[in-house]
Amino acid sequence: MGELVTDRRRLWSLGPAPRNEQAGPEVLAHVLSELARELHHVDDPDDVLREAVDAAMDLVPGTRAGSVTEVADSHRVVHKAESGELPAQVDALMSEVGEGPCLDALRHRRIVRVEDMRRETRWPRFAPRAAELGALSMLAFPLFVKDDSLCALNLYAHEAGAFTDESEHVGRLLAAQAAVAYSGAQRAENLLAALETRDLIGQAVGLLMERYSITAGRSFETLVRFSRQTNRKLRDVAAELVRNAEAGAHR
Repeated sequence: MGELVTDRRRLWSLGPAPRNEQAGPEVLAHVLSELARELHHVDDPDDVLREAVDAAMDLVPGTRAGSVTEVADSHRVVHKAESGELPAQVDALMSEVGEGPCLDALRHRRIVRVEDMRRETRWPRFAPRAAELGALSMLAFPLFVKDDSLCALNLYAHEAGAFTDESEHVGRLLAAQAAVAYSGAQRAENLLAALETRDLIGQAVGLLMERYSITAGRSFETLVRFSRQTNRKLRDVAAELVRNAEAGAHR
């Protein structure tokens, strides 16, 4: 991860790009293509999001802080990645009052831009307190693949008018790449979990077959019945059976 950040900063100089500094399209295309390759090789979905925040701080003009959040229970904001104290405070505020740029970005699946939080009227409960925290400018990008909303990439600046059309353009490209990489990492993680679950259940079925001299079908039915009776997931029941068998073998 550190090598990727270093490579980007070698192209863009140290720190975020100044607001009036625009990179040529060839440089931007090169950096974003390299970022896409790096994200493709990140296995942990949360690491993908942390990479996206780091990249946004380096590449999106005006950005001074960033976070990735998802929405639970229609309005509660859940942190997935953040760059520091300001994003954590502002995202917590959005969760508390149930309104703000991040929530609108996900609900309406569009980019939300705030020029000056002190003059913002769209979120009367959120905007004044966000301005007091020091987030005078914000950009929120929905991260989604096709119709599946995933998270929102939120960018912050301490000064008003920090984000430009160039900021939106770069951020949109970055958000699209991050969404695809995050979705892919989630699918891979879910597949791995499914394979592990299958192996655990297979081990548990084998143990029951050996212990009670019953068929594989009867063993599986026994696991399912016990899972329902105890209101526990089948995977947890199988895992406990395997752990107990292993513990008994070591006595």
